[in-house]
Amino acid sequence: MAGNLINNFSHNGVVTVNRVILKPQYSVDDLQERVALLCENVKTYHSTTGFVGGFVSLNSGAVSNEGSTVGQAVESPLKGREALIITFWNSFAEHEESHKSATFQPLFQQVLELCENGNEEIAYEMLWSGAAYTSAEAKLAREAKAKYAA
Repeated sequence: MAGNLINNFSHNGVVTVNRVILKPQYSVDDLQERVALLCENVKTYHSTTGFVGGFVSLNSGAVSNEGSTVGQAVESPLKGREALIITFWNSFAEHEESHKSATFQPLFQQVLELCENGNEEIAYEMLWSGAAYTSAEAKLAREAKAKYAA
């Protein structure tokens, strides 16, 4: 059966989200290089102290008119300038300890130099995660819905 979206991520884990808006003088390449160094540091020094995983995503500019209820925008004005750095932790306390690391802070400061918006890192409690069904599981789920959902 389909399991967690992030392997080994506890049902009561913490998700942190950093929103980066690049200053005009910096490129996505600058962001990728600095964030890669930061992420490598976290993986190296914090994989055994609470870090579970993470990802970085870049605003593609596409706006879902099917999923948006705030007008019918054609393209996000932050295309190619806004990124989300999302990390998964066993606990918020472990996340906070990682930021105190002497090896982490210089790399973190280099990422902050790129940010037009400063930085606010929000921690979220996980409510749900899941991977897609396999084809066989999806078929069984549809059959169960047809039979029992009325």
